[in-house]
Amino acid sequence: MLKRKGLTPWGECIADIESVNPGYLSAGDFTEIRTEKPSLLLHSCCGPCSSSVLERLADKYHITVYFYNPNITDKNEYKKRLETQINLIEKFNSAGKTMESEKGILSFDKVEFLEGEYNPESFFKAAKTLEREPEGGQRCVECFKLRLEKTAQTASLGGYQIFATTLTVSPHKNYHIITDIGLHLASEYKIEYLAMDFKKQDGFRRSIELSKQYNLYRQNYCGCIYSKEPMEEKK
Repeated sequence: MLKRKGLTPWGECIADIESVNPGYLSAGDFTEIRTEKPSLLLHSCCGPCSSSVLERLADKYHITVYFYNPNITDKNEYKKRLETQINLIEKFNSAGKTMESEKGILSFDKVEFLEGEYNPESFFKAAKTLEREPEGGQRCVECFKLRLEKTAQTASLGGYQIFATTLTVSPHKNYHIITDIGLHLASEYKIEYLAMDFKKQDGFRRSIELSKQYNLYRQNYCGCIYSKEPMEEKK
């Protein structure tokens, strides 16, 4: 069972996984490092999507993965994806200061982890009247707004310099819509947004490879009950 510590004023908490990985560092251990590399709060939709993004960014930024996904409306599914995310970070960090990647030897700081509040009701409120929208429609746009605004708010309050999201890894997610939302929030919260289309340069393909390498659970639907129904109908 996950332990949590470091409750912040806005209701988030840092997952304590030191019982699994004694070398895991807390936020306070990185005060000096953050002056050397820009601090990035990376919203992650799931472990598999974050895998190739971490590989791409870890040598450029000091990263905290922010798992905020109230759109995963099934609690057991949420727990499974949360555990997968933490498992990936542990394996990524266990490589030490360097690891082999497609770019060669990658030098990086340990990745931190922050879990946001799990409150599916906030998603249902955002999706109200949009239940029958197709995947990729306006319901998804409102879901992007919900998760990215919470990320921007958390980054601003937490003193991070930049925020970003792994959502653009997916070939099913519209990069331009996500970027427009991110840039608007960056202006509102006075913080920088890292606008990168992570599916480019074979980012999605690489995430599949890394998922196999790390033996990660890969879901077959986005997360909400409305995205799950079409998948079940295909079975």
